[in-house]
Amino acid sequence: MKKYYSVPLLVSLAVLCASCSTVPLTGRSQLTFMPESQMVTMAVSQYEEVKNTTPISANKGQTAMVKNAGDRISRAVEEYMKANGMGDRIKHFQWEYNLFEKDEANAWAMPGGKIAFYTGIMDVCENETGVAVVMSHEVAHVVAKHGSERYSQNILAAAGGLAVGAATKDSENQAAWLAAYGVGANVGVLLPYSRHHESEADRMGLIFMAMAGYDPHAAVDFWKRMSDLSAGQSPPELLSTHPAHETRIERIQEALPEALKYYRKP
Repeated sequence: MKKYYSVPLLVSLAVLCASCSTVPLTGRSQLTFMPESQMVTMAVSQYEEVKNTTPISANKGQTAMVKNAGDRISRAVEEYMKANGMGDRIKHFQWEYNLFEKDEANAWAMPGGKIAFYTGIMDVCENETGVAVVMSHEVAHVVAKHGSERYSQNILAAAGGLAVGAATKDSENQAAWLAAYGVGANVGVLLPYSRHHESEADRMGLIFMAMAGYDPHAAVDFWKRMSDLSAGQSPPELLSTHPAHETRIERIQEALPEALKYYRKP
């Protein structure tokens, strides 16, 4: 015999399993539905799959820059978290940084400190300080648990879609209602949250790289180079997961005075 669960019940169960926390440095409250330990376990498995399917770069010089920047920034983060009573937030982390052979100007991170650079971004970075700009941004994403937060937002968005479907099941316009909900949830909620995560990671990243002894001013030049690389081909900010380059550079410049308070000159 099949069991059917109402949307409110499913949402209630998710909320009961949720945990509240505060993002370091920014103080923003966040709600997540999956334990960080479980997110890390999933990330480790997925990261290993990437390593098995994507060639790791043989460029020793560039690989050394990635690993050195990662080590310096993660050590600075660990010192800060422990000194401020937030060590438990990163207790499941297993830091790992790899440079993959892929001609794409990109880098990404998974929960638990699994970070990937593509060789295509190394020319944009130019040097280790440029690498540190990107590395600190990705480290900030995992420290802020943005992956867990996005997962939780998608759960709520899916639950909302089920609710709309149930409410309009007898309507001949159900498809239109569902389409409208999908666009509204994406443009009105999910994309703005994603852009906020990017801006938050930029701000935190500036501080993290400063703690590790890298000059945060380098972030402005890096994002100007990224803007030149896109050559005006980026989608409108409203429809993008990332802030427009101009917006990003402006916010980074505004955040520099705060980051410089943490700057430890090597």
